[in-house]
Amino acid sequence: MRLDKYLKVSRLIKRRTVAKEACEGSRVSINGKIAKSSTGIKEGDIIEIQFANRILKAEVINIAEHVKKEDAKEMYKIISE
Repeated sequence: MRLDKYLKVSRLIKRRTVAKEACEGSRVSINGKIAKSSTGIKEGDIIEIQFANRILKAEVINIAEHVKKEDAKEMYKIISE
């Protein structure tokens, strides 16, 4: 699955266009490497998102195309905020 789509489906970022802009601004990395929005992700990857004044680090646990809002938190595990 593409990184920008995963960020939207898992609700780490609300909209796919915002996720794409974050990737283009070099604010998202996978396993320590800056990632493009089209980068493929797999289970076990560590995603690091740099927001304005904080960094969110999460591990990918599950990948699914469609997820209900209440089940979205089961797609990742927060490592640090």
